[in-house]
Amino acid sequence: MLKLKQKFTQGLDESILWRLLSENLRSQMVPYIIAIIAMVFVAATTAAVAFIMRDVVDSLFDSENAARVVAVSIAVFVIFLIKGIATYVQVVAMTRAGNRIIAIKQIQLYDKLLRQGVSFFNLTESSDLLMKVTQSANAARTVIELIVTSAVRDTLTLIGLVAVMFYQQPVLSLVTLIIGPLAIWGVRTLLRKVREIADMELQSMSAIMKVIQETSRGIRVVKTFSLEERMAGQMYSAVKSVEKRRNKLARLKAATSPLMDILAGFAIASVIGLSAASLFGSRGSTPGELMSFVTALMMAYEPAKRLSKVRVGLEIGLRRVRMLYQLLDEPETLPEQENPATLPDGQREVVFDNVTFGYRRREPILKDLSLTFEAGKTTALVGLSGGGKSTILNLALRLYDPQTGAVLIDGQDIKHASFKTLRNNMSFVGQETFLFSASVADNIRFGREGATQSEVIEAAKAANAYDFIMKLENGFDTMVGENGSFLSGGQKQRLAIARALLRDSPILLLDEPTSALDSESEHLVQEALNRLTSGRTTIIVAHRLSTILHADKIVVIESGQVSEQGSAQKLLEKPGPFRKLYDHQFSGAIKAG
Repeated sequence: MLKLKQKFTQGLDESILWRLLSENLRSQMVPYIIAIIAMVFVAATTAAVAFIMRDVVDSLFDSENAARVVAVSIAVFVIFLIKGIATYVQVVAMTRAGNRIIAIKQIQLYDKLLRQGVSFFNLTESSDLLMKVTQSANAARTVIELIVTSAVRDTLTLIGLVAVMFYQQPVLSLVTLIIGPLAIWGVRTLLRKVREIADMELQSMSAIMKVIQETSRGIRVVKTFSLEERMAGQMYSAVKSVEKRRNKLARLKAATSPLMDILAGFAIASVIGLSAASLFGSRGSTPGELMSFVTALMMAYEPAKRLSKVRVGLEIGLRRVRMLYQLLDEPETLPEQENPATLPDGQREVVFDNVTFGYRRREPILKDLSLTFEAGKTTALVGLSGGGKSTILNLALRLYDPQTGAVLIDGQDIKHASFKTLRNNMSFVGQETFLFSASVADNIRFGREGATQSEVIEAAKAANAYDFIMKLENGFDTMVGENGSFLSGGQKQRLAIARALLRDSPILLLDEPTSALDSESEHLVQEALNRLTSGRTTIIVAHRLSTILHADKIVVIESGQVSEQGSAQKLLEKPGPFRKLYDHQFSGAIKAG
């Protein structure tokens, strides 16, 4: 038995298989027990069908015995009735358990993604994540169902039918035993290519998802630069690759059927010929016994064929299950402390204390940066692109952790604060506003779950968004489309501000919120921002100096360090980086005018 197990699992990743079964069979114990009990009845009644063929045939030759004919008829009906009910129960129980496993695994995968830091998503393509969440969860169900049905239904059915064969014709049954070794040898030769092709198929499927996502998100660029032919070529190549590999897998999986067909046909023909020639002890057997034996032999063909395909199916399924556990076991790039603290009561002063940081451990963008953002005041960050301004916002939000130094809020290192308390104290409005594919009201309400409709309306009014919202077809119930595709840039930005106003957090982070707007939209957004920043600790990144001249403090960031800081009036009184930026922008505007 041990040798048989070793041969069956040879080449399989037993650790993944055991982990998959131990986690899911335990969690879905009740439906699987019900399914297994039903499978036992299915196997027993299948064997009973073959066994009762002896009485069926013999009763036909003894038709004058009416009582025997009636008894056999009733027995046949009862057998098929039990088999039908058991099959129904098995299918329903297995389906419920399988669907629950898919749901659990997809939730686990998504929860894992939510716990990952931004750097994880920067390094992992969304098409890969989409494929892992969908394909691997389905594969988990497929592998478990394959093992359960093979180990219980098909194995017990085959054992029962073989028992009927030996009971009816022991010597003839021995002839059929030569099929087993031949079938095992044939299937093992097919497995050598399955693993490699299954891995390559997954890579090609990921490529298809990648092309579709890039086309959807970059359709304007595709149309503008006439890239349809190029994208179609990429899609064609990826689809052909998947088609080619699926065809190879289909050929390998299908090869088990003709192999079993040939061997089973040979065995059945041989047995019929031997029994007809009255060899091997068939002399003296009743027609019913021979019919029962042949029926059991022919019925055993289907479960034997399914069992011969188990290894091929497991190889393909476990390739996908491995992706599931690779994602679940991926270390979290930005873990929360085991016992995180809440931020202490305070005015919400933000301090960068000798912070050094570089993305992916490359050349640092921020170098020993020390900077204080005073509570309740607006601090503007200006400077050339690439200097580290947006990185400061990312670190304040704790989307990344500094390599050295610390970011403090009212004296507490935010590394030790819970994500919930940290994010509850912050609101963010960026240049590229993201809206969910939901209604206008829902997109505003994402700022604070549970907000009333009147609170949503008040936030929209304060953000100068109420008027355009009421002009929409369904007002606040209007669906905005994917990422607000049905709205203009200014409208999206004002919804983002309304969302931040509704959140009403003491710290506000703004990343060039007006850079992509026309003058009229900028004016409306700027009015809303003035209401939003009032009384809050505000950090704003801006290239348009006209939008931040009112700031309490302006900090010029150059090469990851503070070049100069102070009020706009003080910085303009002396030559320096800010005066240079100011002269460049406003002299250009005067000339253009």
